[in-house]
Amino acid sequence: MSVVVLVTGAAGGIGRAVCERLAADGFGVLAADLDMDAVQDVVSQLPGEGHRATTLDITQEESVQATFSDAESLGAPIAHVVAAAGILLFGPDGDRPPLTSITLGDWQLTQNVNSTGTFLLLREYLRSATRHPISNGRFIGFSSVAAQLGGYRSSSAYIASKGAVMALIKAGAREAAPLGITVNAVAPGLIDAPMLRQSLDTRNDAQVSANIPLNRIGTPEDVAGAISFLIGPDASYITGAVVDVNGGYRMQ
Repeated sequence: MSVVVLVTGAAGGIGRAVCERLAADGFGVLAADLDMDAVQDVVSQLPGEGHRATTLDITQEESVQATFSDAESLGAPIAHVVAAAGILLFGPDGDRPPLTSITLGDWQLTQNVNSTGTFLLLREYLRSATRHPISNGRFIGFSSVAAQLGGYRSSSAYIASKGAVMALIKAGAREAAPLGITVNAVAPGLIDAPMLRQSLDTRNDAQVSANIPLNRIGTPEDVAGAISFLIGPDASYITGAVVDVNGGYRMQ
């Protein structure tokens, strides 16, 4: 039986690429998203066997708990987690909303998905690991270059939520270490995925790329490659780290 990796946000641009890369690496992928039809489409195109689609609302404690308990009941407990689900809200005009115009509802929704969702996944993963010990377990969260630099194209709500993820990764890494589990994160920069295209027209790609040392916008596959490394054996002595995947953008 394949080692099972839970990938949240699996129907998104980066999530799909992560599923494809991990399936190619020989893992069994448990692809999770709010949209069952979309995530089933992802699973239907993955190479190899042992893949499954499931609906998951990472903001709901019961939904997260059910995902882990269902996997255990099927005899395929979740060995690794990639918490790729996330949300970035823009103003009605499609621009980054200033802090003074962000509603409390939008702030709370952003925190619930990006930071609280990551917390619920990490907590349940560690609980599951105490019930079913995992060999060389991996948890990978998603921060962002926006949290490291203070924004540019992202709202303060998004920046704060991704900053919380970076702190949670360090705290979680210390607590997970006695279980033999590493806890890390990736911090993508500008990645050619639906979230970026909410605010960036392809006609402006050249102008934006000029501000990136590697002179290009990243791809979902760039992020998936970093995750493949963090899940693999060569990353066994890395924990509490945030891996930049931004083409050198943070060197500014």
